[in-house]
Amino acid sequence: MNEIWTEKYRPKTLSEVVGQKHVTARLESYVHSRNMPHLMFTGPAGTGKTTCSLALARELFGDEWRGNFIELNASDERGIEVVRGKIKDFARTAPIGNAEFKIIFLDEADNLTSDAQGALRRTMEKYSGICRFILSCNYSSRIIDPIQSRCAVFKFRPISPEDISQFLGMIVEKEGVRIDDEAMAGLVRIARGDMRRAVNSLQVAASLGKPIDLDLIYQTAGLANPEAVKSMLETALAGNFIKARDSLDEIMITYGLSGQDVIRQIHSSIFDLGVSDYDKVKLIDKCGEIEFRIVEGSNERIQLEALLAYFIMIGGNAR
Repeated sequence: MNEIWTEKYRPKTLSEVVGQKHVTARLESYVHSRNMPHLMFTGPAGTGKTTCSLALARELFGDEWRGNFIELNASDERGIEVVRGKIKDFARTAPIGNAEFKIIFLDEADNLTSDAQGALRRTMEKYSGICRFILSCNYSSRIIDPIQSRCAVFKFRPISPEDISQFLGMIVEKEGVRIDDEAMAGLVRIARGDMRRAVNSLQVAASLGKPIDLDLIYQTAGLANPEAVKSMLETALAGNFIKARDSLDEIMITYGLSGQDVIRQIHSSIFDLGVSDYDKVKLIDKCGEIEFRIVEGSNERIQLEALLAYFIMIGGNAR
């Protein structure tokens, strides 16, 4: 297992991209016309923005795609010097072979400073004849309007559970991984639409060399079993503070979770509890308050135990 599976199984063509048919159909029209405007890919992490960029370059340029495509990460190189130097130098050189233009893929473009974005706008305008830009970002609102107006915007959606399950099934079959149905469903659940996270979690679990079950999935993903979290909250609602506190200790030690990790899972489990909607609203509001205190530096053990105490009070009111 020397290869990273996210790279080994990365789709090579637009038709192989999973879960973004509304995007790939438009991109394929650019391939057929042999022309494209500047593009902006926006959406959550792990939904195929980089994969679509690479596949588009391969289909446009064929074997010469590496010479006509450059990938830069704006979170590492975010200043105006990068735009004036590396980006401008690549943009003003002629395409290689029979290509009509070159492509600069700027990943995490929403991390560019405002000055860098201003310089980038001018570069996009000046060299549009021989160079196209693909900007990838999680938050398009952080990109200045003059750049957005120059781009065709593509919205990437979280990958559906069915598409993630199908893609993971293909990897499991090719790699000979032993995994039960419950663990596969757990993988899809923790991915939350992020294909990269799903594949990486599967590879980590498979690297242990034993059959994969649900508990192993949660341990390798750095999450607690949702049933264990739900049981802890139900114990607190029933009024047994000491047992709920012991369950909290066990969850944090067994799965190696931080206070913020526990808060996130408690928040998710609240919706499955057998309390009224009004009580759920109060519990979620309290979770937000406790998470803020932990982020600000409060002792996470004290804050989590205070949250369990609040659950006990809610349970007492329900009784």
